[in-house]
Amino acid sequence: MIKNVMFDLDGTLLPFDLETFMKFYLGSLSKDVMNLGYEPKELINNILKGTYLMIKNDGSKTNKEVFWNFFESVYGKKVYENEKYFDRYYETTFKEGKKICNINPKAVEVIKTCKELGFNITLATNPIFPKVATYERLSWTGIDKDNFNLITTYENSRYSKPNLNYFKDIMNKLNYKADETLMVGNDVSEDMVIKDIGVSTFLLTDCLINSKNLDYSCYNQGNMDDLINFLKGLNK
Repeated sequence: MIKNVMFDLDGTLLPFDLETFMKFYLGSLSKDVMNLGYEPKELINNILKGTYLMIKNDGSKTNKEVFWNFFESVYGKKVYENEKYFDRYYETTFKEGKKICNINPKAVEVIKTCKELGFNITLATNPIFPKVATYERLSWTGIDKDNFNLITTYENSRYSKPNLNYFKDIMNKLNYKADETLMVGNDVSEDMVIKDIGVSTFLLTDCLINSKNLDYSCYNQGNMDDLINFLKGLNK
C-alpha cells in the first residue's frame, strides 16, 4: 500500500527548460557577487565543479559541507564570510527566475489530490541548492511548503540523485518502506532509477528529460491529468 508520494521539483511540479534556467541562474548569480572579487567565468566553472562533487557525495558530509569545502580550497576562508551574500542573491535577484518558468496550476491540484487521498508528501528535489533557493523555487508553483513532510536541500542531505542512497536516506528518515512509496519525476535517469530498489514510479512526460536515451516504456507515465487519475487508482 502506498503511503508516501515523493515529488521531484524542477521539470515536475515546476515546469521549465533546464538550459534556459541554468543560463539565467549562473549568469545572474555571478553578476550579483562580482563585486566580492569573484571573476564571473571562473566562479561559474567552480559552481559547476562544486555541484559535481555534491552529486558524487559519498555520504560522509552534507552536500553543503562538500560544496563550501571545495570553495574554501579554491578561494580561501573568505567564502564563509561571503556566504550571506550568496543567500541574499536567492532572496532577491533569483526571484526573477519565476518569469522563465511555465507555471502549471495542475501541480497544485496534484498535491491537493494527494492530501485528499491521505498520502504523506515529500519534496525529493535534487539537494544541490540551499534551503532558501529550494523554498523560493517551490513558491513559484503556488504550493505551500507545509504540504511536505520533508524537503531535501543541500543542508539536510548527504547524497544526490541518481545515487540510490539519496532515496534510501529519505525513506529511512521518514520510516517508509519501498513498497509504501511512489516517486514522481520527469527525469528517466535521475528519478526513475529508484525502481531498482523496489519503489513504484510515475514518469511525468510534460518536461521529459532522457539524456541517456533510455527505454522508458516500462514506467507508469503521462501528463498531470494522467498522474491525478493514477493517484486516485492507487491502493484499490
